[in-house]
Amino acid sequence: MKVDKDQDIGALISKTGYVRIATSYYKLVDRPNMDGSFESKLALWSVECIKADYGRDFVSGIPKLHGFCLFPDHFGFNQVVGKFYNLYHPFEHEPSPGDCQVTLDFVRHIFGDQYELGLDYLTLLLKNPLQKLPILCLVSKERNTGKTTFLNFLKSMFGRNMTVNTNEEFSSNFNDDWVSALIIAIDETFLERKQDSERIKNLSTALKYKSEGKGKDRNEVEFFGKFILCSNNEDSFVFIEPGETRYWVRKIEPFAKENIRLLSELRSQIPAFLDYLIERPLSTTNQSRMWFDKEQVRTPALQRLIKRNRSRVELELTESLQHIMDARELSRICFCTADALNWLSVRGLRNIDSAQIKRVLQADWGLKPSPNSNSYTRYTLLSDSSFFENQHRGRFYQISQEQLDKLMI
Repeated sequence: MKVDKDQDIGALISKTGYVRIATSYYKLVDRPNMDGSFESKLALWSVECIKADYGRDFVSGIPKLHGFCLFPDHFGFNQVVGKFYNLYHPFEHEPSPGDCQVTLDFVRHIFGDQYELGLDYLTLLLKNPLQKLPILCLVSKERNTGKTTFLNFLKSMFGRNMTVNTNEEFSSNFNDDWVSALIIAIDETFLERKQDSERIKNLSTALKYKSEGKGKDRNEVEFFGKFILCSNNEDSFVFIEPGETRYWVRKIEPFAKENIRLLSELRSQIPAFLDYLIERPLSTTNQSRMWFDKEQVRTPALQRLIKRNRSRVELELTESLQHIMDARELSRICFCTADALNWLSVRGLRNIDSAQIKRVLQADWGLKPSPNSNSYTRYTLLSDSSFFENQHRGRFYQISQEQLDKLMI
């Protein structure tokens, strides 16, 4: 009964072309797009203009709502929910059986050996828009890989419920143009500030977020956005720390043969592809808050990115430890910060202090020094990369080969 009433109000808004939300009046306008299509939008409209156009009595018949809400739904959409106007946009496509082989081949090109996971990702976007999903990153130094085509294809599928931003737009304090979108894509991503990568990481699992526009008060809204980042910079387009589980990074290879009509073919197959996704059973089950288990979306591209994001102190320290352990066939090694300073100095890092090393060992690696000064075997590195060993006393750290292997992945 409630749904029918909501639908009646929605139909009345469509019929009159106007709605009052809280204390403001809006007009439904059809804005033309460059491709010849139109999209319906709410535009602020003064009550004086409405009276001048239609007379005073017309105003009393305009539907009245309490405010805005956000309810994503692609196959049971209601423009009005209760007494609130739904800011999510209606889905523009109807599923229909048909051939979608070009689209499936394209999805296989993007997701490679994770093809089934890629189809699950797209299925969840379509059928369960509230489900949190990993931050999908498509990277490649090479051109003609299909990264931008993938974004344009998703934009054609999800319409106004997807936005493609620049780095500057995402870094801006004003976010009301993208905070209500299902898919938030950033093309040519290069978020060099750690705070930007932290923002994306936190938003990827957030349930609510503060929407803010120019000249508007901040407003807390439901947040269900999924991030897709595309970049030509494979090694440092975003900062990712070791152990991070929210990123899914895929390196995309170039097409063997360019198809200049690919996007138009993909668009023509959207109804058939939607039908395929709806009928296709998921190949995975819910393993985490972002659906996939971290091992399912771990890729060599992610590991390379994490490794390149490490500080030079950390990289040189792991290399020094591995060098000694390999030479002496050790399963574990003990060392003090003074030993580490020696290794780094020989390897060219001479302006490092013990505080920097302690931050790596304790904050990044989770190691703790021995509670008391004890005897251990000290390894001193020489300029020719050889070393000598002797017994020494100190509050040493201890690391095993297994721990070091995980750090060097």
